[in-house]
Amino acid sequence: MTAKGLPEGASDPFHTFGRGISKFIVRPAFRVRVHGAERVPVSGPVVFMANHSSMTEPALLFGMFSRRTAFLVKAELFKGFVGWFFPKLGQIPVKRGAVDRKPLMAAVKVLEDGGAVGIFPEGTRGLGDAENFERGVAFLVRAGNATVVPVATRGTYKPAGAKRRWRPRVDILVGEPFTPEIGKGRTGLEEGTERLRLALADLVKALDEWRLEHGLQDTRQNVK
Repeated sequence: MTAKGLPEGASDPFHTFGRGISKFIVRPAFRVRVHGAERVPVSGPVVFMANHSSMTEPALLFGMFSRRTAFLVKAELFKGFVGWFFPKLGQIPVKRGAVDRKPLMAAVKVLEDGGAVGIFPEGTRGLGDAENFERGVAFLVRAGNATVVPVATRGTYKPAGAKRRWRPRVDILVGEPFTPEIGKGRTGLEEGTERLRLALADLVKALDEWRLEHGLQDTRQNVK
């Protein structure tokens, strides 16, 4: 039986177990500070859109939100045991660079049930500046009639060749929820995607400025 607010095939006990791993095993490896967690809506369809610099963000955010969240995860990870385990957690495999409506429609179903979906619209890891966005996030917001919650994370990026310091400082900033109007057709998706991209880029910039004001290194360098 599918757990309410999660994709088909997900299991409540497995999802809870996965969130426990995130909270009590992954998170203690970092000095995490969450800003604005109280902004997360307690009910209704929500799309969390987050920037992406490393594999740390998905692992941290999965257990951070007060709500159960189904994340869209790259399909390459769904192999072997993980390929069996991730769907039980409520993770949805998505093929990067491919037109595949199946995962999007699975996510839309979660939103129609009043659930929450997490997505990394940059499509791949990078500097996490939200300079490029895939259109999937705008599609989800439009099809699921969802509220958007932007989430910026800094402190996870490690430049090539740099050593990771012991328990680096990570800041997570939850932005103000908003419900954008996404127009019809391809043009509506493209315009909506740019509005969403700018919202996340502005939030990332605000977090960067806050970190610099408080004496933290630029996250493009080795983190403190």
